[in-house]
Amino acid sequence: MTSVQLSDLNADILRNLGTIAEDEGMLKRAAKYLRRLAKEMSKDSTLMTKEEFFRRVDEAKQGSLATMLPGEDLTMFLKRQGYDL
Repeated sequence: MTSVQLSDLNADILRNLGTIAEDEGMLKRAAKYLRRLAKEMSKDSTLMTKEEFFRRVDEAKQGSLATMLPGEDLTMFLKRQGYDL
């Protein structure tokens, strides 16, 4: 997703929050739902911060790439890289 698309989504969310800003009950429901979404996101072990992503990109550019060994499947490779599967 491009930064323009993210910006449009953020604007849409803020516009909709402005629409319900006078209704305390609706705001509470929205806050509860957003907390639930954030909690779900934090459970996903494949997610990483922007800093982590760019650190990995920089490492890849410097040649510190991990490669799969002959006969190794993806699960074995990821475990060898330290991922908890």
